[in-house]
Formats: sequence, structure tokens, C-alpha cells
Amino acid sequence: MTKVTLYTTKTCPFCLMQKNYFQEKNVVYVEILVDENPEEAMKMVEITGQMGVPFTVVDFDDGKRIAILGFDKPKLDEALG
Repeated sequence: MTKVTLYTTKTCPFCLMQKNYFQEKNVVYVEILVDENPEEAMKMVEITGQMGVPFTVVDFDDGKRIAILGFDKPKLDEALG
């Protein structure tokens, strides 16, 4: 099963827009609030090299991983089908 992880902060308007978008598309995801969890924030920085949110990681059953920085509908749609 495809796993979607969304790194966000409480104050990010684009994060809210993306969560609403996921809700409209019935995308099941795990949300990680990086402003409340410094360890997870560091993991995000290791993957991206920066602290921008929203940041989405899509892990597929075959081991493929797609990382998307920002609320990018075309990339999200392509990754999630």
C-alpha cells in the first residue's frame, strides 16, 4: 500500500491548502508537525536540505519514493495517480 507522509507546520497556509486538497481527493496520509517535533524536522532536512513546508513523501510498495516540496497539485496528482 502506498504511504503518504506530509510534513507541515501549524501556521503554514499552503499546508492547510494541501490538507484540504488531500481531503477532497480522499488521500490517506500521515501528518508530521515539524514545529512540534524537532526530530522529525531534522529527518525532513536530511531529505530536502531545507526547512520548507509542505513537504510530501510518497513511498510505494516497490520501494520507489517521490518527494515533493511545496503545494504542487500537478506533481501530487502525478505521484498519486
